[in-house]
Amino acid sequence: MDIQVRVWRQQGPSSAGKMVTYDVKDISPDASFLEMLDVLNEKLILDGDDPVAFDHDCREGICGMCGMMINGVAHGPERATTTCQLHMRHFSDGDTIDVEPWRAAAFPVVKDLVVDRGSFDTIIQAGGYITAPTGTAPDAHATPVPKLDADAAFEAATCIGCGACVAACPNGSSMLFTAAKVAHLGLLPQGQPERDSRVVDMLQAQDDAGFGGCTNMGECTTVCPKGIPLTLIGRLNNDYRKAIGKR
Repeated sequence: MDIQVRVWRQQGPSSAGKMVTYDVKDISPDASFLEMLDVLNEKLILDGDDPVAFDHDCREGICGMCGMMINGVAHGPERATTTCQLHMRHFSDGDTIDVEPWRAAAFPVVKDLVVDRGSFDTIIQAGGYITAPTGTAPDAHATPVPKLDADAAFEAATCIGCGACVAACPNGSSMLFTAAKVAHLGLLPQGQPERDSRVVDMLQAQDDAGFGGCTNMGECTTVCPKGIPLTLIGRLNNDYRKAIGKR
């Protein structure tokens, strides 16, 4: 299949960017979206041009690095799918595809499709940990965890920190990300000692990083490749109210 790709090109954070159009020919429908970009970059390099910069790592939908806007949708048109898992068969021969970076004040563009998501690390550092003694790992059955709590914690822990929720949110909010990180520890007995300080500190770090506020639009969970539910934001707000009430 032959397609036309309009890609956001920006040399650096302080440079002006623009959409640049490229023709990509003879792409297999079974190729992934990132493989299509690889083919484009090989052509650009052979032509002596600067290849398109984009984040990627595992290419298995696990690491969360490959986030980009595809035709205005975070990760592209397929639900519960990361960009690296998106295949060209979901497009048609002759299509024009727009590819842009995440658009959020807290995610400044580094180059082309690459953005700095270090603000997520700041949120995690503020409270995404538990008090754990050093030494050997405890036995698996040492601390019993109810099945429903374990399942809910695992669901929250599937968040890969890609930032699609922020890019899709009209307010540039990271509440779904923060809620997932707070919930997957707060649901477990090991996470109780820091439960109150965790939610307060992580929300403060989120605000300090420049993320917007949540107004329950729901766009975040729609584009989340792991299907993190919106209900976790309600849980986060409830934990925050309880924590503040104890102070």
